[in-house]
Amino acid sequence: MLGFEKKCPFCSDEIQHRILMEQGTVFAIEDLYPVTQGHLLVVPRRHTLDYFTMTDEERFDAQQMLLALREQIMRYDSTVQGFNIGVNCGPVAGQSILHAHIHLIPRREGIELFNKHFDYLRTSHS
Repeated sequence: MLGFEKKCPFCSDEIQHRILMEQGTVFAIEDLYPVTQGHLLVVPRRHTLDYFTMTDEERFDAQQMLLALREQIMRYDSTVQGFNIGVNCGPVAGQSILHAHIHLIPRREGIELFNKHFDYLRTSHS
């Protein structure tokens, strides 16, 4: 491992016990700081910076895993009515772990994301 990979939580040996599903070049884990119940991450095994540095094979495997995870979630959780799929590329874009990963966020009726962070925008300043 290179120096930066030693500190990468997705390259750490400890990640193995968190893996929920594996497919080809990628694996899925639960997000440690979920924005909704069931928030998952699809992560390439190879240490690579972001979505744009993933290989075609890694992107294909990730797409297949997203579809499989969606199907499984929809089968076992009738409260899920939609999904957000998200990728942050670079710290300025909100990427906090510099190893490519794709967020799969189940959505349920009446549960909004992020609103607590932007309540000040709803306050009248007149």
